[in-house]
Amino acid sequence: MSTSSTSKITQAMILAAGKGTRLRPLTLETPKPLVEVGGQPLIVWHIKALHAAGITDITINASWLADKLMDTLGDGSQYGVSLHWSVEEDEPLETAGGIFQALQAGQLRDEPFILVNSDIWTTYDFRQLKDYTLSADQQAHLLLIDNPEHNDSGDFAVNNGLASEHAIGDADKYTFAGISVISPRLMDGLVSGQPAALGPLLRQAMIKFQITAEVITDNWIDVGTPERLTQVNEFIDSKGADNHLGA
Repeated sequence: MSTSSTSKITQAMILAAGKGTRLRPLTLETPKPLVEVGGQPLIVWHIKALHAAGITDITINASWLADKLMDTLGDGSQYGVSLHWSVEEDEPLETAGGIFQALQAGQLRDEPFILVNSDIWTTYDFRQLKDYTLSADQQAHLLLIDNPEHNDSGDFAVNNGLASEHAIGDADKYTFAGISVISPRLMDGLVSGQPAALGPLLRQAMIKFQITAEVITDNWIDVGTPERLTQVNEFIDSKGADNHLGA
């Protein structure tokens, strides 16, 4: 963790614009973030956990069934947070494009923020990122997990705290957990209204040694298929979720 600044992170963005095609037919009429997990919508786990960590300024991008998502969550006051909606009217702008639109509209302030994929469920404690500070040349800090069965080759390696696309020697590769601290500068050069993925931007910055990472061991699942939706519900039924800030 850098100690170049004493400022704390005060904002987050939850990526929620995807169509959830792998969860169809469930997501034909229900936005994937509203799919119920353990008795409440999946995205509500994140909202409550961020609130518990002291992050109450949250931006959500929406596209597929955006009206249903916004009608259900509203302005966030029912959860003690302020929700800012960045609606992608026609087609989703992908991860980086969605972030860029929110930054341009001022829904995200021009300062580092916690980024969370809406379609994961994890017991990770967001309070661990509240005081994280990016150094002057650092573009992002990624959380990685041991590779699940559906991504056994991994995404990124870690060497002395730096993330890289390729492992060095016998080093392991890990899976991106869909949780990170992002500098708005990572989006420099994007074009308004044009889709752009976050992955290529991260890989470009990794070449310049501007991305750090750490491996976490918390319970984590990508709720991307009916099978994994069943898996997370069975986990909560059997193990409980008392250690989850969003419970």
